[in-house]
Amino acid sequence: MEIVLSEKSYEIIVKRHALDSVGEWIASLWQNKKIAIISDDHVFPIYGDKIQQQLADYEVCHYVVPAGESSKSLTMANNLYDFLADQQFTRSDAIIALGGGVVGDLASFVASTYMRGIAFVQIPTSLLAQVDSSIGGKTAVNSSKAKNMIGTFAQPDGVLIDPETLNTLPELRVREGIAEIIKCGAISDISLWQDLEKLTGVQDLLAHSERIISKALHVKKMAVEADEFDNGVRLLLNFGHTIGHAIENTAGYGKVSHGEAVAIGMIKISQTAEKKQLSPKGITAAITRMNQKYQLPTDYQPWEAEKFYTAITHDKKARGNSLNIVVLKEIGKAYIQKIKLTEIQDFLIEGK
Repeated sequence: MEIVLSEKSYEIIVKRHALDSVGEWIASLWQNKKIAIISDDHVFPIYGDKIQQQLADYEVCHYVVPAGESSKSLTMANNLYDFLADQQFTRSDAIIALGGGVVGDLASFVASTYMRGIAFVQIPTSLLAQVDSSIGGKTAVNSSKAKNMIGTFAQPDGVLIDPETLNTLPELRVREGIAEIIKCGAISDISLWQDLEKLTGVQDLLAHSERIISKALHVKKMAVEADEFDNGVRLLLNFGHTIGHAIENTAGYGKVSHGEAVAIGMIKISQTAEKKQLSPKGITAAITRMNQKYQLPTDYQPWEAEKFYTAITHDKKARGNSLNIVVLKEIGKAYIQKIKLTEIQDFLIEGK
């Protein structure tokens, strides 16, 4: 699969045991570069040595951050800038992001800003990163005010996805990735939604992960190619995220996983959309059943509408006094509804 953009295109490889050929893949992309592997303390002990052994022809170093959302910060980014400078990295060198969404977002943000930008690739090891954050070119760290508030658009040189890495994940981490797959089916691909209905559960999905990941990626590919900088149809990928990000922010980053928050957000936004006749009856029930099938949450307590509203007003999706929310026309078709920022209070209160 290839992401084709006006200024840059790159390949996404989805293949079991792809990590066995990382050296060949990197050689096809880069020559004569120093490489920094950025990973976390859960992932690097599993895959770090294997990756480094395949890069014997390169000068390789690594930096391991603590696992978890708290590492996605300007403080950690600054630590990485210092590390790269100490290693005498120049604009001719490169970064490998090895890990889940936190590592991918952090490493790509650092790559896009160090010396005004150096090359990077993504090797996502979590399902959430494989189907969502590793492609599309969004990089970000969190601020105290909102998730992903500080970031850039920067495309990787390539993405390598090995579904075998999912076998080392706790099932909780697999389920949070499934939330983004459910989202992709809900907004754009009825056949993906039907696949999810036919599968018996989490383990069955893992057995068919290459096909399911590829279908979810195709949804994102189409959105990114049509709207690289997130001003139009790409906003459809934010279904469930407006309320989801607010839940993450108010709970404290890392307390509620991104996938869990999105799962709840899809239900809450749809509940009120049905009441306002922006979505047809039955949409919320369908999403709820799908969440329950894959053991994702359907509610969040305590439901603190005022705190959520404050978080949403700082969200990057807010434009002036208005907010673009994503609602479903039917399963497999979504649209963007512009509302006044104050109207989001209705969705938070009525969604309770």
